[in-house]
Amino acid sequence: MILITGGLGYLGSHLALDLLLKGHDVVLVDNLSHASNSRLEQLEFLTKCYIPFVRLDVRNTPVLQKVFEQYPIDYVIHAAGFKGIAEARLKPLEYYNNNIGCMMSILRALQRSSVKRLVNLSSVMVYGESGNDWQEDDAFDWYTDSPYIRAQQMIEEMLHDVYRVDDYWQILNLRLGNVIGAYPNGSFGEWMPLLPKGVLPHLLQVAGGQKEVFELAQHFDTPDQTAERDFIHIKDVVDAVYQLMIWSNTQQNFLQDFNVVTGVSQSISDLRQRVMALTAINIAVEPKLDIGQSIWEKDLARSGGSSNKLKRLLGWQPQFSTDDAILHQWHYYRHISHAASNTKH
Repeated sequence: MILITGGLGYLGSHLALDLLLKGHDVVLVDNLSHASNSRLEQLEFLTKCYIPFVRLDVRNTPVLQKVFEQYPIDYVIHAAGFKGIAEARLKPLEYYNNNIGCMMSILRALQRSSVKRLVNLSSVMVYGESGNDWQEDDAFDWYTDSPYIRAQQMIEEMLHDVYRVDDYWQILNLRLGNVIGAYPNGSFGEWMPLLPKGVLPHLLQVAGGQKEVFELAQHFDTPDQTAERDFIHIKDVVDAVYQLMIWSNTQQNFLQDFNVVTGVSQSISDLRQRVMALTAINIAVEPKLDIGQSIWEKDLARSGGSSNKLKRLLGWQPQFSTDDAILHQWHYYRHISHAASNTKH
């Protein structure tokens, strides 16, 4: 059985759906701070399965330990944690406490349960300023002033420290690009609150009439002065995670880092242009509000990496384009907006 932390969040719920449809048993834990019970209902409806779910804060090790005692868990996917770069600068203590605390609690529970198989979902932002040629063994920028990035760096160091003293572990540390998209048929996608953290949900909310303008930061040292990111479809991420988990079944003990990226960066301005072209809707922009300007000025101009290691090992390569991801997420967004409108009436 596979335990997924943050199991009702964007990454966790898509991984859960894929694993269930492939016939695997999962148990989900989530504190519902960035998710809803409706996600569980959606998952059970789509899979026609009862899905064990425990509402808990992963940092509560004694309660997490009881989940291990109740279910025959032999693998853990860690998808919980805060992920907002700008928000982290406003709430540094919350980010250090939550993200590092979650990992410490998980490792303790795994040790006590003698379960030593872990997938940690990290981010290519862990490198700091980076680009499409960044390899897994390239050095981090340890002088970053981002609490989110520092927390991720500490977590990765923690994993290496644990493995150095006990090499019985199997640890997959996956550094993801900016994950976007939804299931191609529009049946499942990202739950989008009124103030989402991802850039694509913001753009789609403007396209859908939920907001009037998109706030665009244009002060970076890039050709169009907007930040550049490696956008990767959620289905490609799920596929990479699953292939690596299957690969690990034939391996002995290890700690391996992998970039899960497309290897192609696009600017936020380019993404906006693609959304407008695909939806045939104009998206008005305005500069970032002054109150947040100092925060956003410190954001990374470029973030990305190379997936050559993953391609060499498994022959993996992304199957979906950025346009695919936009269309799939737009399809899901319109689907849930229509459903919400019908419910009100």
